[in-house]
Amino acid sequence: MTGGGSGIGAATARKFAEEGAQVLIVGRTEATLKETARGHDRIHVLAADIHDPDAPERIVAAALDAFGRIDVLVNNAAVTGFASLAQLDREEVRAQLGTNLIAPVFLTQQALDSLEAVKGVVVNVSSAGSLGRRAWPDNSVYGMAKTAMDFLTRTWAVELAPRGIRTVGIAPGVVDTGVGVRAGMPEEAYRAFLTEMAGRIPSGRVGRPEEIAWWIVQLARPQASYANGTVLAVDGALSVT
Repeated sequence: MTGGGSGIGAATARKFAEEGAQVLIVGRTEATLKETARGHDRIHVLAADIHDPDAPERIVAAALDAFGRIDVLVNNAAVTGFASLAQLDREEVRAQLGTNLIAPVFLTQQALDSLEAVKGVVVNVSSAGSLGRRAWPDNSVYGMAKTAMDFLTRTWAVELAPRGIRTVGIAPGVVDTGVGVRAGMPEEAYRAFLTEMAGRIPSGRVGRPEEIAWWIVQLARPQASYANGTVLAVDGALSVT
């Protein structure tokens, strides 16, 4: 699992471990990965930048060395930044696309043989904010990458089905992960954003990382084997308003 040091990734790693799975979490900061793993001896950590050209080989090799197999690959890591079209910086755009889109492509490619050997599952984490015909002003690059991830989910489902590999996606809505603060938003502004969004969400609140983690684990179960190519929105019904 990529992006395992915080938010949805950390919650998902712990949920898998609680269900008895051995989990490798990947992220750029070893300290946050170790915090995720604290108290969970089934969680292993690998500090790596998934955008590095050698990262896919390193990650897959580490998983195989630790477990001998790869049953589930969760492409979760993402970075974001807030800027209008007029303000976009070329290097920032490259960094977002590198982590959010290009890295998952080549990590999944590297894992194909291992996934095929066990009829495994790829879970791509996108965003309900980029579903359908919705717009996302000041976050267009992030939204563009997440929309592309949904397209990859559908395409890989068809391409990889003959190899026995399932590909599914989950599109979380507004979830209190702290991502806004990590992207540079002041804490007070982030809390105000969450409060404002809670008033717009039909369910009346924002989501919790553990709620998204539960769905990721369910989609990866053998009992979900007929789910393939689907992208599940978990957003309190915001995307259908």
